[in-house]
Amino acid sequence: MILCYANQVSQSYGATQVFANLSMEIKSGARIGLVGRNGEGKTTLARILAGVEPPATGEVGWRKGLAKGMLAQAPTYSPDRRVYTILETVFSDIKKVKEHMTRLEEVLATEQKPAKLERVLEEYGSLQQQFADVGGFEYEANIRRIAAGLGITGLLEKRWGALSGGERTKVGLACLLLQKPELLILDEPTNHLDLYAFDWLADWVRHYAGAVLIISHDRAFLDAAVTEIWEMENGVLHQYAANYSGYLKEREERLMREFQQYADQQKKMKKMREAIKRLKEWANRANPPNAGMHRQAKSMEKALARMEELKKPPQTKKVELSFEQQGRSGEDVVELKSVSKTFGERQVLGQVDLAVRHQERVALVGANGEGKSTLLKLILGEIEPDTGQCKIGASVSLGYLSQHGTELDPKQTVLEAFRASALLADGEARGQLARFLFYGQDVFKRVADLSGGEKMRLRLAQLIFEKHNVLVLDEPTNHLDIDSKEVLEEALAEFTGTIIAVSHDRYFLNKLFPVTYWLENGAATRYEGSFSYAWAKRKKHEQ
Repeated sequence: MILCYANQVSQSYGATQVFANLSMEIKSGARIGLVGRNGEGKTTLARILAGVEPPATGEVGWRKGLAKGMLAQAPTYSPDRRVYTILETVFSDIKKVKEHMTRLEEVLATEQKPAKLERVLEEYGSLQQQFADVGGFEYEANIRRIAAGLGITGLLEKRWGALSGGERTKVGLACLLLQKPELLILDEPTNHLDLYAFDWLADWVRHYAGAVLIISHDRAFLDAAVTEIWEMENGVLHQYAANYSGYLKEREERLMREFQQYADQQKKMKKMREAIKRLKEWANRANPPNAGMHRQAKSMEKALARMEELKKPPQTKKVELSFEQQGRSGEDVVELKSVSKTFGERQVLGQVDLAVRHQERVALVGANGEGKSTLLKLILGEIEPDTGQCKIGASVSLGYLSQHGTELDPKQTVLEAFRASALLADGEARGQLARFLFYGQDVFKRVADLSGGEKMRLRLAQLIFEKHNVLVLDEPTNHLDIDSKEVLEEALAEFTGTIIAVSHDRYFLNKLFPVTYWLENGAATRYEGSFSYAWAKRKKHEQ
């Protein structure tokens, strides 16, 4: 059954056209991942399909009475409202029935007249059945279950005004999941989720009764949760009946096929032009001129004009990355012995041992709040351990990439920030910034005005020219689209120094990091294997 369709839809903002003439259908039970580079219009298309905004041209339709839901980018509630109360608003109709039942219970406790008592009992029985039919006896359990799955149980009694941006997003996601609309649209739902919440949400999506459209750059989540991929590319929508890994193979086959078709047609058209030219030359050499050859040439010209020339398949501009190091570090890069750290009454790390050697790729993973950021701060020397020893090896040059670009000066322009690291002349610096997709007037933007992805690209540009021999990366794939993630992964794979990274990106972790430290309950356990290896080991141990 078709739940939603779009026919030849286009969208523009001012003079800028985002996309044009897109058509698609969403059927019941669909699990769709919407991918594409930043700026391709994925969120715009999702908002149109959700009915949040109309298209500039074209037609969008939904099955009559279809319940739609889209995760708000920045949900807003009264600062004094408790999170649990916010989640309860999803069940406002159930609560009204419950309140009515409570009033009738008070009447039943005091009413003496048999006739009225019988009428009230009858009404109460009807309401009780209605309450059961709409899930009234389960709604509180559902709130607790969703909260536990998303890791927000500890937030239920907090006030909305006390929540961070990430916490608010998770509460908004919980509200949407509790609503269970027939068409569920999620924009980057794994942002701010830890490893356990990631698994829970992927499983929830797989078993969801309605249709789901998910915008995501999280390749592991797309592999785990969806069965279709829609790719936005240069204003065109390509559809694949596969998860992310299957889409990669099918996309490569499609591009090779399109390049071959384009090359074959260009070759054919070139031969036809050459044949037309020869026929005309031969016709004109004849005495008198050969009218038959002229007619043949004219016929071929008409056939050439009727041909619909294929467009050359687009070649995407990608960020250019290549990390170098100036001087290698010693064999021992980082060593922590019996390190502990307490903040207030909470011990974050307790007797942690950690060792990183030259050229190792080490991943630090664990649930939110388990001390990953604290460990990075210890390695960077920003804080001191309460007990134990944190030692940085000889000749170590640490290059740090934070997930929010906090090491950048918000008052500087892109050009000023880059030149401070690269020590290049103005013109050469602008040429290098173009490799990181900063063109023209982009270089004069203030750092404070950059998007998360732009800050990440600028910081990566700085790191490349700083030539450190140890890279410390905190969620480096956040804010990057899939193309940029792949370029970053290729550059890190070729880097000859040492890498220490905190990440929730399982695809990234499995591809690059053969050593995993798992942080939990103040301890760090080392696994000689990728994230998937460590995850499987822990799952087996828990059984």
